[in-house]
Amino acid sequence: MSTGSADEVLRKHDTSSRYRTDLGWFGWVVGIVSIIFTLYHLYSALERPFNTWIHSAFHLGGGTALIFMLYPVSRRLLNLRSSGNRWMDLLVGRGRGVPWYDVVLAGTAIYCNAYLYFNYEQLTGNAVQVLGYSTQDYVVATLGILLVLEGTRRCVGLPIIIIAVAAIVYALFGNHSPLFQHAGMSWETFSTNMFLSTGSGIFSTPIQVSAQFIFLFLFFAVVLLRTNIGQLFNDLAFRLAGKYSGGPAKAAVVASGLQGMVSGSAVANTVASGSFTIPMMKKSGFKPHVAAATEATASTGGQLMPPIMGSAAFIMAQNVPDVTYNDIIIIGIIPAALYFLGALLSVHFEAKKNLLRGLPVEELPTWKSLLTRIDLLLPLVVIVTTLVVGFTPMRAALLGIITAFLLSFIRASTRLGFRAMIDMLIDAARTALPVIAACATAGIVAGTVTSTGLAGQLGHGLIDLAGGNFLIVLFLVMIACIIMGMGLPTTANYVVTSTVAAPILYNNFDVPILAAHFFVFFFGVLSEVTPPVCLAAYAGAGLANANPMTTGFTALKIAVAGFLVPYVLVFEPAMLLDGPFMDLLPALITVIIGMVALAAGLGGFFLTSANIVERTVLIVSGILLVIPQLLVSGLGAIGLIIVLVIQYSKSSRQRKQAKTAAPQTV
Repeated sequence: MSTGSADEVLRKHDTSSRYRTDLGWFGWVVGIVSIIFTLYHLYSALERPFNTWIHSAFHLGGGTALIFMLYPVSRRLLNLRSSGNRWMDLLVGRGRGVPWYDVVLAGTAIYCNAYLYFNYEQLTGNAVQVLGYSTQDYVVATLGILLVLEGTRRCVGLPIIIIAVAAIVYALFGNHSPLFQHAGMSWETFSTNMFLSTGSGIFSTPIQVSAQFIFLFLFFAVVLLRTNIGQLFNDLAFRLAGKYSGGPAKAAVVASGLQGMVSGSAVANTVASGSFTIPMMKKSGFKPHVAAATEATASTGGQLMPPIMGSAAFIMAQNVPDVTYNDIIIIGIIPAALYFLGALLSVHFEAKKNLLRGLPVEELPTWKSLLTRIDLLLPLVVIVTTLVVGFTPMRAALLGIITAFLLSFIRASTRLGFRAMIDMLIDAARTALPVIAACATAGIVAGTVTSTGLAGQLGHGLIDLAGGNFLIVLFLVMIACIIMGMGLPTTANYVVTSTVAAPILYNNFDVPILAAHFFVFFFGVLSEVTPPVCLAAYAGAGLANANPMTTGFTALKIAVAGFLVPYVLVFEPAMLLDGPFMDLLPALITVIIGMVALAAGLGGFFLTSANIVERTVLIVSGILLVIPQLLVSGLGAIGLIIVLVIQYSKSSRQRKQAKTAAPQTV
């Protein structure tokens, strides 16, 4: 797959990649603004010259301005050629450059957020409490909200806008519904709460975390990728797993898990890794849709992988009381490892069923070649080490950036010249734009939900629908998270699901708050491989020339063993390292055995090919094994043992028949 083709697939399936590339002379303006934007964040990380609200306003204002200069109002305009009339082109926004109306919108975005800086004392003082807001305040707040929504629509997509608009409509008119009695505020109250308040709305936790932590870690990923660490991850994965049955697919799972440590997008990860791994899987015998689904499933799991976890780890650390970011990334290791184990098991049984072998050892990267590049992992070691010893995430990210930057000079292939450094600063700003927009819009959703009591209303409705049955409530929350997460980037996905769905679990049932947050986070992320809107699977299908919907359902099948993980986190708090190790061990063993049974049942192969009855028993047994009740888990274990005995007997007969038939075929 050529780079051009990979970029084309990415732009087709990833809204954040549909930015203008033919800016003409305006490219200088965008470049200078992007460089200033990145340097400002580096300076702020060192000096912290402003308080959190003002820093977030500069972060949002600069980011929104860049969005309007880079992202066209319509995807169709990206492909329109010049009409030959420069004035008409300028008016319509086609051809080179940035149309005048986007320049106006960019300037307005800067003005609205600068307004907060210049009027900080007035907006936060007692005068507002006594006299109220001015007409100018209302106008700025209204413009700020509209610009955030439009910018998000351009670089993130419609799903989150639909959710945000629904939340706004509910906040304004909810009191007219007999079902909801806690909404119905005026637009003046709503707009000022959303844009002129430090504690809720646009400038709440998501955008604050984006400004303080997420931008730096995204910059770290940009610098790290300049050292070609992605190729090291691929080579290491093929060395570890390539020689085994279905080796290329297993290597794709491992490589995507490693890539996920620095990647913030499931779709981008699918395209970046898949352009290399999908052709390898197809060459080794995997069907195109299976190859694409494997890469999509693994790349989606990358969003669950510490230390970044799709940038959601930083927000989770702010949302969960008495839990730090360091705690989150340590606790997240076991759930992420279980997810990837489930994907590996699914791939393994698929390969066994179709008699797919691994790659010859001579075709794999050598350990010597890997060891000569082991220094590329040093920035990740620095990040983890500095966090463990007590550094803040901001300082750890800075040290990681410096380490990766210095490492780039070791090799001629990654050595940064002046132009490469400028490009790196520009790339850092552009990479952050979808996250900035998503966090700002997610803040509107979260602010509306908390201020109107919508979460409680939805929770009571869901519990009534489930008849109070906890298992049914969990299932309904899972479905809700998958639906709400469809088409959303990871950070916005988590903010929405944690605000709307997580309280249902910890407010109404005896579910630890951290387990509830992990539960909704997992299923929000898994929407990337859950039809009908499974963007990572569609991107993989584009690379593999496979049917998108077939790829989506295949990805769901490969990932389904991982669907057990969030349930285990709820049923067994020990999986979140809450309790003694001896409580963790049996839970871990049980869930692994259950995942093996479920993957084998769905794959149609255990020790040998399984018939429909055996597959059904394996699937049911796998589900029962993860329920922490002795009788239920015991039934699952009995079912698994029965199938194991039958399969062992069947495979023994097949081996004997093969030995008997072998001399006759000579």
